[in-house]
Amino acid sequence: MSKAKPVPGKDGNRYVPYEERSGESSVVFFTRDLSEEGLIKIFDRVSSVLTDKVAIKLHTGEAEGPNIIPRPWVKNLIESRLPEATIIETNTYYEGSRYTTEEHRKTLAINGWDFCPVDITDEDGVAALPVKGGKWFDEMHVGKKMLYYDSLLVLTHFKGHVMGGFGGSNKNIGIGCADGRIGKKEIHSWPGSDNMWSIAEEELMERISESTKATVDYFSPHICYINTMRNMSVSCDCEGPGAEPVVTPDIGLVASLDILAADNACIDLVYSLPGGGGKALIERVESRHGLRQLSYMKELGMGNDRYILTDIDNNDAVITAAEAVKDIAPEWKPDRYNTFWGRNKHR
Repeated sequence: MSKAKPVPGKDGNRYVPYEERSGESSVVFFTRDLSEEGLIKIFDRVSSVLTDKVAIKLHTGEAEGPNIIPRPWVKNLIESRLPEATIIETNTYYEGSRYTTEEHRKTLAINGWDFCPVDITDEDGVAALPVKGGKWFDEMHVGKKMLYYDSLLVLTHFKGHVMGGFGGSNKNIGIGCADGRIGKKEIHSWPGSDNMWSIAEEELMERISESTKATVDYFSPHICYINTMRNMSVSCDCEGPGAEPVVTPDIGLVASLDILAADNACIDLVYSLPGGGGKALIERVESRHGLRQLSYMKELGMGNDRYILTDIDNNDAVITAAEAVKDIAPEWKPDRYNTFWGRNKHR
């Protein structure tokens, strides 16, 4: 960790409209098709960068969590496109159903992640990756076994988060690749504090982003991002069945080779929802100052906050976020993967 005493940035609760942004643009792909087929379709647009030994970083969730990415989608993706791939995870910083490797493996089975290898990368120790240009960290501790892989598919359930405001690709990597005992503690806790969650708001967003940068830099250019905008509770999947009920309507899938463009596009889509459909998630993001994730990623040179939104449902037409969501009703409606409480181990 850096010996300096940096000052966090500001305005993590202020949304910057697209027209107020400047700089280069990245390509972001979009589909409304929330299905196995939709995931394959959008994966094919970004997958060319994946080579050799491929890891898939996704949030496998606390036991019986209702909102995680449907397992049939991931199973179909692996079987049809990535038959040698491995899902990677780390143990949690907090005590729960993924705190130890033994507990974690039981939870993986409960939640249905037993159709392919799952590598808990910190079960045999940690590795330190450099954080280039960071102000909070010189290095970040990650699961040692993550370094056994050559490429990374970041497959993210986009949703809210109790501390981060929202969980996109940035949070999926920044928290999810940091190991459970050292890295996550460095992100969340001041040394010597009795409060394990002593860091919040803009400082937390910056620490998460610096952690993410370490992993992105390690895998670059063999890394791509898919965000699944479905079952977007204001709660993270780390809250399991205790997550707040979903009220934000489902939107679709977003994919890019640019992590900032992917996450910013998702935020723009939520802010653009008609009829107040994004109200709950927007309140969660702003109240936690979560938008600092985006502005700090840009400051770190992690990508562009401007993008070319490409509608792969309509011959690659270039559209705005508002155009993408204009026909979405403001009320959330469960899909065929939401049929009963505790939906996971039975499907």
